[in-house]
Amino acid sequence: MKSELFVRRTRIEAPAEEVYRWHVRPGALERLTPPWERLEVLERTPGGVRDGARVVLWVPLGPAGVRWVAEHRDCREGSGFADVQLSGPFRRWVHEHRFEPAGPGACDLEDRIEYELPLGVLGRLAAGGAVRRRLERLCAWRHAVARDDIARHRAAAAARPLRIAVSGAGGLVGSALVPFLTTGGHEVVRIVRRRPGADERAVFWKPTAGYLEPAGLEGLDAVVHLAGENVAGQRWTDDFKERIRQSRVWSTRLLCETLAGLARPPAVLVCASAAGIYGDRGDEPLDEGSAPGSGFLAGVCREWEEAAEAAARAGVRVVHLRFGMVLTPRGGALARLLPAFRLGAGGPVGSGRQHVSWIGVEDAVGAIHHAIAEEAVRGPVNAVSPHPATNRGLARALGRVLRRPALLPLPAFAARALLGEMADALLLASQRVRPARLLETVYHFRDPELEGALRRLLGRPGEV
Repeated sequence: MKSELFVRRTRIEAPAEEVYRWHVRPGALERLTPPWERLEVLERTPGGVRDGARVVLWVPLGPAGVRWVAEHRDCREGSGFADVQLSGPFRRWVHEHRFEPAGPGACDLEDRIEYELPLGVLGRLAAGGAVRRRLERLCAWRHAVARDDIARHRAAAAARPLRIAVSGAGGLVGSALVPFLTTGGHEVVRIVRRRPGADERAVFWKPTAGYLEPAGLEGLDAVVHLAGENVAGQRWTDDFKERIRQSRVWSTRLLCETLAGLARPPAVLVCASAAGIYGDRGDEPLDEGSAPGSGFLAGVCREWEEAAEAAARAGVRVVHLRFGMVLTPRGGALARLLPAFRLGAGGPVGSGRQHVSWIGVEDAVGAIHHAIAEEAVRGPVNAVSPHPATNRGLARALGRVLRRPALLPLPAFAARALLGEMADALLLASQRVRPARLLETVYHFRDPELEGALRRLLGRPGEV
């Protein structure tokens, strides 16, 4: 049976040993899995990449899926390893990861995949082209992420691995942040709402009861606080609005008062906030010096940021990242929009003229990393793209990327009928926000333009 061979090679401006280490650290599989792939890790052998270790994945295939069992083989420290399919969707699959020196301080990263499709000639005729296109998209993403992540870690001010605690590690941003940090060599301590296992690097807390174990936070270099109720989780009732407020204000106050009481507090606390602090401001240009607005979300954000005062008084450098709409197909606003737009039933909401301040999930992670590493970053920081879009512009860009019409509007009255007060705050409000502090401190955006960000996140032809 004839095997197919796929090869992709990219120059990385880092030594082969360093690029190899990035690929074998915890979190590498998560970083290398594109956001448009609905891959699930079912099991993995403890101890990381080594000969004989196995990974069991659930891979979507048509309307169902298939278990894919792969084994690491031929592991060569600093130069390469292979993943061999034991069972799964292919008749044969051998994926070699090669890291070859290319002069001082650089290497060539090569993915070399030899595979056979099932059903012989029929399988090649039916799926050969689609599989090759999928591999092109997959490996383009993987090489771009490896190159960019390694460059960011090398450029960071920290000259040593850091110990970083993260709350909300399983959320929209946290689930992307933790693998980024661990592949960069940092140790992550999760702050969790369940009793951690004996070998787990985690700290237990219960914000509603005012409980947080302080011992696990001693001697940390940084804390990233992302925990909070999903504001779009359900229709806003008075009870749910109070849950939103408490989940942010109470947890932040508890965390910051605990950090202030430590003998060795962290140097920096990066605390999530939101661009919703500016309220509905029409076409007014907004930056970190702009006054807060009015409304429920603006009020919550003000209290949220004020709750961190105890840490600031204790000498901790506090950064309030005011996130705009975080774009990723794995959740949040984009994931909710995709089904309708893929059916050609998407379009602008309300007038479509309201400004949407957005940020791709890779830049949301990058902004957190920048805030940790750059000592000049403190206080409020707008975590948004330098190029906000109108709601109509967002709909048109998504339609172009998906090659679907985006002409069916959702009138304001219909949005309010569906979502109530939430519609005014999340869909109809206009915030034209500029990331002045990120630009002043020389943060380099991965995805500054909306259409490029959508193409990258959705794996559409054009750019990755």
